[in-house]
Amino acid sequence: MYCSKKHVHLHTQFILLMKKKSFAKRIIVCAWILLTLGILSSGLLFYLIAEGKVGYMPPIEDLENPIDKYASQILSVDLKQLGTFSYSKENRIFVNYKDLSPAIVNALIATEDVRFLSHSGIDVYALFRAVVKRMIFQQGNAGGASTISQQLAKLLYSEQAESFMERLFQKPVEWVIAVQLERYYTKEEIINMYLNKFDFLNNAVGIQSACWVYFGKSPKDVSPEEAATLIGMCKNPSYFNPIRKVERTKGRRDVVLSLMADHGYITKAQCDSLQVLPLTTRYNKVDHKEGLAPYFREYLRMVMDASKPERKNYPSYNYAKYAEDSLAWETNPLYGWCKKNKKTDGEYYNLYTDGLKIYTTIDSRMQTYAESAIDSHLGSYLQNEFFKAKQGSKTAPFSRDLKQSDMETIMQHAVKQTDRYRVLKKGNATESEIQVIFNTPIEMSVFSWNGIKDTVMSPMDSIKYMKTFLRAGFMAMDPRTGAVKAYVGGPNYQFFQYDMINTGKRQIGSTIKPFLYSLAMESGITPCDEMLHVQQVLFDENGITWTPKNANKERIGEMVSVRWGLQHSDNWVTAWLMQQLNPYTFARLLHSYGLKGKIDPVVSLCLGPCEASIGEMVSGYTTFANKGIRIEPLYVTRIEDNYGNILATFSPQVNEIITEDAAYKMLGMLRNVIDAGTGNRVRRNYGITVPMGGKTGTTDNHSDGWFMGFTPSLVCGAWVGGEERSIHFDRMTEGQGATMALPIVGLFLKKVFEGQHLGYSQSEQFEISSKFSNPCSSYAEMEDIADSPDGIDDTFN
Repeated sequence: MYCSKKHVHLHTQFILLMKKKSFAKRIIVCAWILLTLGILSSGLLFYLIAEGKVGYMPPIEDLENPIDKYASQILSVDLKQLGTFSYSKENRIFVNYKDLSPAIVNALIATEDVRFLSHSGIDVYALFRAVVKRMIFQQGNAGGASTISQQLAKLLYSEQAESFMERLFQKPVEWVIAVQLERYYTKEEIINMYLNKFDFLNNAVGIQSACWVYFGKSPKDVSPEEAATLIGMCKNPSYFNPIRKVERTKGRRDVVLSLMADHGYITKAQCDSLQVLPLTTRYNKVDHKEGLAPYFREYLRMVMDASKPERKNYPSYNYAKYAEDSLAWETNPLYGWCKKNKKTDGEYYNLYTDGLKIYTTIDSRMQTYAESAIDSHLGSYLQNEFFKAKQGSKTAPFSRDLKQSDMETIMQHAVKQTDRYRVLKKGNATESEIQVIFNTPIEMSVFSWNGIKDTVMSPMDSIKYMKTFLRAGFMAMDPRTGAVKAYVGGPNYQFFQYDMINTGKRQIGSTIKPFLYSLAMESGITPCDEMLHVQQVLFDENGITWTPKNANKERIGEMVSVRWGLQHSDNWVTAWLMQQLNPYTFARLLHSYGLKGKIDPVVSLCLGPCEASIGEMVSGYTTFANKGIRIEPLYVTRIEDNYGNILATFSPQVNEIITEDAAYKMLGMLRNVIDAGTGNRVRRNYGITVPMGGKTGTTDNHSDGWFMGFTPSLVCGAWVGGEERSIHFDRMTEGQGATMALPIVGLFLKKVFEGQHLGYSQSEQFEISSKFSNPCSSYAEMEDIADSPDGIDDTFN
């Protein structure tokens, strides 16, 4: 009985044990089934993702060219970046992997993906670690599981997730894309794409832009601590912002340096020495209105992106502009370049997304000197003199001779040119309502030479206030190559965007005289020919008399030479020459010199009533420095794609305007103007000793002040005046070209010759063929003008 019970007990235990084993076996089997189903489901899911059946899978073409939008770079002749052309959020500049500092690559791998070189897009170890620590042990510091390839996939193809679940569903898609990217690209290419794509904020998209914006360097030149700062931003560029959050970003930088030391990219000693350094930046704001050469960059943008001119797009009163643009379309290969040239895919080049490298002729150092010259002369001297001259005037900033009704007409015209007026009109506001708004004070920021000024004034008063500031322009170019070295279209692009180099045109006054004198030389007149220095009376083709005034009171009633007349900018000598010549021939010659606007062939043309831009005048004056050959301004030497392939090259366009003999005679006379005439101040005040020719110019009522000057290797042109012709100095002393414009050229040349690294020397000489002899016995015919050291530059009358 006892045995029987014992056996029953053992049998029961055996049955229970078997049941437990059976249950455990079933658990194991179920686990394997679930695991197999999970693997199969995952495989199916990844397959469906890869086939584009689930989620978004980019086409093969996109994977083969994932980043197709790069900003175009504008580079100076000394290879400094002047700026970029891009859409607002795509200021990305392509950089090759070989041009990256090793510190950037090492910092990225050490911080974001230490096993990057060994995995195939997914780091299984990091993924397992993250799952275990976060899901099982609920640890927040589990470390990231995303590889650089996955992060690139996210940057390229994932939209901003609105919720945790949406982000969770994005992950598998990114894994698949990451694996695909690893199939198509090398590790170096993936790193390069990631760094080119990442947005470092402050309009610094991509590592090239980031290095420039935050440190003013190229990617190959950044130091290890700078590289660590940038890579540290990859975690969260807004939270770790080196401009706004310096200490926080320094802490993140030091973490990156520690990780670089942990993984052997730098030594512990190097890490310690770098971590004690303060975080320093050299911030360069990316804004097309700021930085070097903004007027030039905007001109280049408009020219390269211009469409073929159509008459319907031009107002009826602006036919001359249509004709000018049409000619440029046909003859200037840079004009409309993006609309004339196609890529291999048949699409036209896009200036904002195709990553072009535009190599310009601008020298960043000379551009800096030019901008500084205008700042110094206008901001530190001339503008203050203008304020003093207008102090207490009821008509300020306008001329004291202007009628009240004329001032009101000018102001109302200015009102209608504003964006505020156009918006109000579009909103159906009445004229009376608009006048109330324009005369109501509001808070605003306005320009001053001491920086932007916050103030309260009415929009009408602000328009008048801005008109009190004199405008200016300056350009310098090489007369042998046409290379434009400096281009300043105005005093401040942010507030005065009208470009006086190639857009604005003003009366040129006495700077026209060398063109007339060259026609005289071509017609057989010599610098030594003489005329009786008395009042001249000319008749136009209708028999109407024209009697020019003359500010020069010297040697009246005496015989004077042609050379003396140009040296003193004498109107009577100029009018006498015009009497010997034909106004129609002169007008045609002016067009040959590069003046593109309408020119009336009248006898008074000899004193410069026609209008021209600074760019046109500088090009015209290259003729005198270049043996009678005029050269068109050259702004760009070549264009490359973002891989360095040359797409286009550009060479100067030249035209022979006058004979070499006539050019030699003009050179001698124009040198007299500088050595002993109206341009002598450039020598006395600025220490310019280089052989130099030039001409001052002042228009009627001193509305425009000009100075054109040239050396053997540079031609410079400067203009100063008010926004309106009725805004000007009321006295010749301040309003003449020698006072208003000449100092800009003098300051510029002084800096150029001081900077010997530029290659310019005051010992350079004009090339003059030995076959040409001096037409007069000596250059000694330079009249003593000690009583009037700057001479008198006659205005147009």
